[in-house]
Amino acid sequence: MSSMTITEKILAKHAGKKYLEPGELINARVDIALGNDITAPIAIKGFESTGAKKVFNRNRVVLVPDHFTPNKDIKSAMQVKILRDFARKHRLSHYYEGGDVGVEHALLPELGVVVPGDLVIGADSHTCTYGGLGAFATGVGSTDLAAAMITGELWFKVPQSIKFIFHGKLRKWVTGKDLILHIIGEIGVDGALYKAMEFTGDTITGLTMESRLSMCNMAIEAGAKNGIIAPDSVTEQYVKTRAERKYKFYESDAGAKYSEIIDFDTSKIEPKVALPSLPDNTKNISEIGRISIDQSVIGSCTNGRIEDLAVAARILKGRKVAPYVRLIILPATPLIYKEALRRGYFKVFTDAGAIISPPTCGPCLGGHMGILAEGERAISTTNRNFVGRMGHPKSEVYLSNPAVAAASAVKGYIAHPDEVMKKKAA
Repeated sequence: MSSMTITEKILAKHAGKKYLEPGELINARVDIALGNDITAPIAIKGFESTGAKKVFNRNRVVLVPDHFTPNKDIKSAMQVKILRDFARKHRLSHYYEGGDVGVEHALLPELGVVVPGDLVIGADSHTCTYGGLGAFATGVGSTDLAAAMITGELWFKVPQSIKFIFHGKLRKWVTGKDLILHIIGEIGVDGALYKAMEFTGDTITGLTMESRLSMCNMAIEAGAKNGIIAPDSVTEQYVKTRAERKYKFYESDAGAKYSEIIDFDTSKIEPKVALPSLPDNTKNISEIGRISIDQSVIGSCTNGRIEDLAVAARILKGRKVAPYVRLIILPATPLIYKEALRRGYFKVFTDAGAIISPPTCGPCLGGHMGILAEGERAISTTNRNFVGRMGHPKSEVYLSNPAVAAASAVKGYIAHPDEVMKKKAA
């Protein structure tokens, strides 16, 4: 029996094996080892405590201080300094800060640092984003990052795979964000524990790269080891002009084994909202009633790309943010920021009364640029809504796609985009 899933094939290649089965323990070569301003300082301390003199490859260790940047206080500035000093010492070719920094999981695909067929580890749980390119990508702890920075290798247990098949046409306003929220609502936050979530079907083939990255980004919210989508012509179009290395497209064999196969009729899925305080507490937007908000956030590694800002601009054009509501928009990278500016979105946003932030993770993790006070409620395009995630433990976070977040900012309560778009701007 030689049939394998796409995840098993990538792991086998990097372990120097012809065939792997779920449950096997392997030592595999790492293509990219990634850290940010929260996790990398711990990894760097571990690296230096071993007496290691150099990283395994200065072109494959990537440091992106994106969580508390621009530095919000002395402590965060010191964290970034640790990264900067290490990057300078080891002459890392992939260190980004200041006007070059973006949200890591939007930045690396955009720059072609991660390519299809890669094995990527990152000391950040949403490293699984890169599965949207057809890479095996997973989050690890800072100690594992330190080991990978030294050796270029790491051990893995080969995960079982669940295949999620989506067929049919997307409804209006529905994106990859809604598809992944729908899955998490169905299987729960531990429904794919240490498994590979493989997304396939004609709906997935029709998704943009932005939506694919969004779906794989939130695989971790179902407990998965990784999320992955087989690369195709959409992937090729995206990576061919930006990949900095050769890449390889893998796909699952017809006879590959799955622990489960789940089929969805996409035409039945409407915009979803995850209510507090877990991403699996999802409901159709038509079911939730009128829930007032104090803040709307559009951005993050899940939904801060140009496609996301485009739909927000479409909804906000000629309209105003509701009184007493803060709308914060965070383009995820400098290139996205410049493109949004070029397209005139910033005028639309500022005319509407929105705040435009430089690229940062900021409010997603309750870091800065949009912290919630006690009793406040936010709708957000981010990926987590745990208790206290965005600020005070007695605040609430609701997750949605960018269209819903923009419409909600206008209405002052969680709203379907049609509620706004049916009424023409004066």
